[in-house]
Amino acid sequence: MQIQDGKHLTFCLGKEDYGIPILQVREIIGMMDITHVPKTPSYIKGVINLRGKIIPIMDLRLKFNMNPAEYTERTCIIVVEVNVNQIKKPMGLVVDMVSEVVNIDKDEIEEALDYGAKVEGDFLTGLGKVKDKVVMLLEIEKIFDNNDFSIVFEEAKV
Repeated sequence: MQIQDGKHLTFCLGKEDYGIPILQVREIIGMMDITHVPKTPSYIKGVINLRGKIIPIMDLRLKFNMNPAEYTERTCIIVVEVNVNQIKKPMGLVVDMVSEVVNIDKDEIEEALDYGAKVEGDFLTGLGKVKDKVVMLLEIEKIFDNNDFSIVFEEAKV
């Protein structure tokens, strides 16, 4: 797994801080009405219509097997671009709160495996040291398994 240094958008799920490469982030939007898509897992909340584009929405808390939380005024959707069969597709990630964009150098990143962190799906690329906290760095494509992609993009006809 390749450690990605550089600028990351950081966000919170509960008390934990996560980061994703800023180059994969298209935009951050407030919560909006989500249309449920039948026969999808609970962490797939449905789809939204964002300026004429249908975008599937995944709740990261539920995907990571965390307790569900009520959406607040700080809850938002991070719209990212993911590669699906060599085609870039938009996907929305519901997070508790967006924090900031930070620059994380390679020497500030520890491999997750060094600490025995075995994460299902292997989507944790490393642990970034930012100020006085630890940020779990995620690889977006690995958050979704192929089944997620087929469910979301086929059922929603995206």
